[in-house]
Amino acid sequence: MESNVRKKRIFSGIQPSGELTLGSYMGAIKNWVALQDEYDCVYCIVDLHAITVRQNPADLRRRAMEQLAQYIACGLDPEKSILFIQSHVPQHAELSWILGCYTQFGELSRMTQFKQKSQQHADNITAGLFTYPVLMAADILLYQADLVPVGEDQKQHVELCRDIAQRFNGVYSETFVLPEPFIPKMGARIMSLGNPMNKMSKSDPEGCVYLLDRPEDIRRKFKRAVTDSETSVRFDKEAKPGISNLLTIYCASTGKTVEEAEAEFAGQGYGAFKTAVGDAVIELMRPVREETERLLADKAYLESVYREGARRAQYLAGKTLAKVHRKVGFIAR
Repeated sequence: MESNVRKKRIFSGIQPSGELTLGSYMGAIKNWVALQDEYDCVYCIVDLHAITVRQNPADLRRRAMEQLAQYIACGLDPEKSILFIQSHVPQHAELSWILGCYTQFGELSRMTQFKQKSQQHADNITAGLFTYPVLMAADILLYQADLVPVGEDQKQHVELCRDIAQRFNGVYSETFVLPEPFIPKMGARIMSLGNPMNKMSKSDPEGCVYLLDRPEDIRRKFKRAVTDSETSVRFDKEAKPGISNLLTIYCASTGKTVEEAEAEFAGQGYGAFKTAVGDAVIELMRPVREETERLLADKAYLESVYREGARRAQYLAGKTLAKVHRKVGFIAR
């Protein structure tokens, strides 16, 4: 007998503000793929968020298309999940304005990422940079998402989203589902190859591996990866952060356990180990790169995916926004 129980809904998105990295794949997209069958998934390319920092328009368009192709190449299925571009669904910006009227100035000024980005872009501290957590709340609440896959560094945004939703629900009765942060157990946290104390970031070209990197570039980056003055390949995050990061990458790429990897490279030194990690990543990424290139050559197909994704997203978003309009007292359209 068919169950009428609604699948829990997941919402997540990545900014097309740089190329997708091995960290994006292992920490986020690989998990998104695994969630498709169990959950009702809505995955977005958040280009509205990207413009809080100045972007080159041609690069932004190119990266948004590349990101869509990479989502699909990594295993996201447009039949199972809603894949769309944020700016194609105007309800995001509209709900963001309404929710901004239920968000306190003090709440936004306490956001860690605003403080960090204000220091990084001191010459361009815009209202958008300050209010983008409200847009993030709108992204999530529009789809009545139950769960939001996030890293530890993004939990604060989900907490603010819940606070805004609770405040709105308290004034106008139940309107929004209160989302929970969803931190997948299997998500590997990949650190920079150049500085293993920092997360792998698309803004650090030599410290990160991009999904579309050529094999020779991947090999070169792993050969240069920071290690330590010992020679033993063992996992010790405190004493050996570089080697521990490489072990994490190797195990995530091959499916081996840390113990198996340590035994495999016992007595071999770092040179052989770094080469093996590079080769494992090359083989893991090869089908993703080849399929991305094939998809990018088929513009008509990608266009059909983002158009259909926007249509499905607008249907869900429109239902929520109509309810919000009614609650706050707007005349129905």
